[in-house]
Amino acid sequence: MGYIGPEVVLEDPAFVHETAWLYGKVWMGPGASVWPYVVTRAEMHEIRIGARTNLQDHVMIHVAYEGPTIVGEDCSITHRVVLHGCEIGDRCLIGIGATIMDGAKIGENSIVAGHSIVTEGSVFPANSIIAGSPAKLVKTRDNGAANLNLRADDLGKRFSRDGPGRHAHRRLPRGRAAAPPVVPHADAIFRVIGVIRVAGAVLPGDLGIILGALVG
Repeated sequence: MGYIGPEVVLEDPAFVHETAWLYGKVWMGPGASVWPYVVTRAEMHEIRIGARTNLQDHVMIHVAYEGPTIVGEDCSITHRVVLHGCEIGDRCLIGIGATIMDGAKIGENSIVAGHSIVTEGSVFPANSIIAGSPAKLVKTRDNGAANLNLRADDLGKRFSRDGPGRHAHRRLPRGRAAAPPVVPHADAIFRVIGVIRVAGAVLPGDLGIILGALVG
């Protein structure tokens, strides 16, 4: 069962799965996609999700006591990520199970490795590769082009070939829950192209970052 609250604004997203729970002051940009069991909760501040960004299965997004949670355009927020009162720049990839805490800022074109913990108030510049617990800068490189491989509009087009189409989300009556649908080929939708694995360090020979973002 899903829920879309009365204050949620959906600006023509590509897809919103019916098991998603969206509460409070939430704005979803054009072409954004929201996958099974995503939860967003915004009370005194807002949550903003940029155009073509995808929120993958079991992502949890909450505001901080002091401020909002802002996610830029063309980002991939992968499975089980927790975003709490932080700011994510455009074209970022946040790896599986990562946690980004209050007041943290991730610059555009960056990658956060799977299971990393970005502590409160941490600030990373654009083009960062970030890993560890607590998370640290391990390399600097423009990852924007690679991260765009997972753009939500492309995911929407792939989904439309196998399922109900790019604008397949149901516009639920505000405050009403809905029965979950079957999402065809959901396990195969997210694929990270490139040199990625979970370990929290950079491989020898400049092979790239290590992320928990492979699915299927």
